[in-house]
Amino acid sequence: MGYATAAGLPAYAGLYATIVPLLVYALLGPSKVLVLGPDSALAPLIAAAVLPLAATGDPQEALALAGVLALLVGVILVAAGFLRLGFVTELLSKPIRLGYLNGIALVVVVGQLPTLFGFAIDEPGLPQDLAAIVRAVAAGDVDPVATAVGVTSLVVIVAFRLLRARIPGVLVAVAGACGVSALLGLTERIAMVGALPSGLPAPSVAAVSWADVLALLGPAAGIALIAFADTGVLSRTFAARRGDDVDGSTEMKAIGAANVATGLFGGFPISASSSRTPVAEQNGARTQLVGVVGAVAVLLFVLLAPGVTAYLPEATLAAVVLVAASALIDVRGVVRMWRMSRIEAGLAAAAFLGVALVGVLEGILVAIGLSFVAVVGHAWSPYRTELVELTRVAGFHDINRHPEGHRIPGLLLVRFDAPLFFANGSIFDDYVRSLVAQSPEPVEWVVIAAEPITGLDTTAVDELVDLDRYLAGRKIRLAFAAMKGPIKDRLVQFGVGDRFTPDRFYPTVRTAVVAFRHRASSPSPEPAPRGNPDHTAGRVSKSLPRKRNRRR
Repeated sequence: MGYATAAGLPAYAGLYATIVPLLVYALLGPSKVLVLGPDSALAPLIAAAVLPLAATGDPQEALALAGVLALLVGVILVAAGFLRLGFVTELLSKPIRLGYLNGIALVVVVGQLPTLFGFAIDEPGLPQDLAAIVRAVAAGDVDPVATAVGVTSLVVIVAFRLLRARIPGVLVAVAGACGVSALLGLTERIAMVGALPSGLPAPSVAAVSWADVLALLGPAAGIALIAFADTGVLSRTFAARRGDDVDGSTEMKAIGAANVATGLFGGFPISASSSRTPVAEQNGARTQLVGVVGAVAVLLFVLLAPGVTAYLPEATLAAVVLVAASALIDVRGVVRMWRMSRIEAGLAAAAFLGVALVGVLEGILVAIGLSFVAVVGHAWSPYRTELVELTRVAGFHDINRHPEGHRIPGLLLVRFDAPLFFANGSIFDDYVRSLVAQSPEPVEWVVIAAEPITGLDTTAVDELVDLDRYLAGRKIRLAFAAMKGPIKDRLVQFGVGDRFTPDRFYPTVRTAVVAFRHRASSPSPEPAPRGNPDHTAGRVSKSLPRKRNRRR
């Protein structure tokens, strides 16, 4: 109910969004302990998507839009599950998710403060909300009774959590607040949640305009991404702890079906609960029967005691949401990220600011964009090094880690730890040229330790051809060691099989070094052809022939 109010919807919608999804997931979900329902991370996204379209301010209109949003989220997830697109959630890296969820938590917490203190504001974003709260407090708009109820409820919930009591603090706070409201007659003094509608809504699709449906498509895709990203992490975590296997595509279809169901029965988008799932497991949940029991319990409450919520203060509900949202804040994770990588900590901070300053829906795009920037950034300037020999250790090693190593006169061994593509091809070229220029002795061979190179595009091939021409002009042979078969195939595909002939490739760095040391007794390689600079116009070999035997 608290998450429903945080999403700008009637409180009872939170109950509708709990009953049917739990039953649907119990039938279709692969996880044995995952608990579905409204979630604090989705609440501000739902509010940002629905409230601007509910121009009249009618709660029923907002609820209808939220139901359609849930249907769209469900359809997107089911379709993505059948297309096996679960990998898309990897777009949200851990630093990005850390910053994003911290931003969401701050938005929810600030949004609940006015209700906790008994006044209302209507501002479009977090900075404006903060300014409005300060103005309201300065103007004396704080309701002392609502504040007393809300703060007391907050203290009770936090105290029970700190004491790790077996009885949930939320239950004690809600029951106590309802009892105090009834005894002291607070229903006429402060805002209450109100009685629930009798019975359950019949399954239906809300009547909204096609313009509204189109406007909800973008937010639905973002909510689907966040919902499955959170669900996937929880599902994999608990499956690994129990030794179970969970298929991501099946999980995605089950979450989608649960969202379709909640959209038909008056609910709003849901996902796995990061707070209720651990509680269920700690209390001995072993199957989805726990979800069925939870759904039945909520259903009985709706049918048998709908009037109880007429005595539930909104300030108490705000305290419940505040505590739940605060659980999303991960200060320890931020500190750990800062110690591990300042760059990734910066990405987390940027995602946080994107949500806090730009908006929760726009923050998703900011987060995904930052993830792409992070991926390209890692590949754009990857680790690269020269390899050297050690006196008493076999193999060839990073000169930065082993400055005592010695170079092989006339041979330059280079390792580039990334795929070669348009963003780093010139960096690779410049790095090799700089090593050649700085070499203390004339270089005769350059051997690329190519095992870390797992990708190649046309721009990178052009850079390789330019580098080969540059080295051939200085009578330096370019060769490759341990290059993967698919990368060799790419060279042939791009039409440079005649330039990079089979005698340029060696199965290991060791065999390349042996070939270099025996070069005096072997025929000297012909310089690379200087034909048409547009290598794509040359002949394309069908495949790279087998390497000729060399004398050892």
